[in-house]
Amino acid sequence: MIDKVLEYNKRFVENKEYEKYQAGKMPEKKLAILACMDTRLTELLPAALGLKDGDAKIIKNAGAVITHPFGSVVRSLLIAIVELGVENVMVIGHTDCGVQHIDSEIILEDLHKRGISTENVEMLKYAGVDFEKWLCGFNTVRESVENTVKLLKEHPLIPNDVGITGYVMDTKTGELYPIC
Repeated sequence: MIDKVLEYNKRFVENKEYEKYQAGKMPEKKLAILACMDTRLTELLPAALGLKDGDAKIIKNAGAVITHPFGSVVRSLLIAIVELGVENVMVIGHTDCGVQHIDSEIILEDLHKRGISTENVEMLKYAGVDFEKWLCGFNTVRESVENTVKLLKEHPLIPNDVGITGYVMDTKTGELYPIC
């Protein structure tokens, strides 16, 4: 599969198809979006919001969840705010999210079946990794979005003049439902 992707990329560059995607690094709409990495949102999310390349910083992860207040998601948002002029942050969860109800114990069991040793897991627990918190799902998308928005609004490094709002997107229609 990787060979096919690389082959396509070579033709893409040779045909200069990249030209229609050229944009600056500063988000034109001064907007950052934290969204889920769900494949259904790859084209739907920007299309449903009327965004084109260069309009917004889009940060994607499993569930649009912040698992640590000083992890890579918040770091990316802070850089977008301070260095790239972002004034508004949208947190967008979605219907039928695969992260909802995931169980850290089941994930650890699956990793063990794939060759990850119990010793490695125990060493990481000893080092402070809370697998129950880090690999957990959530009860409802609404609750997850509310918790993420609350974390960002109360974060000691996010300036008060940054607008932070939360939504749930319908993965079939692209409709946004305001949450907070």
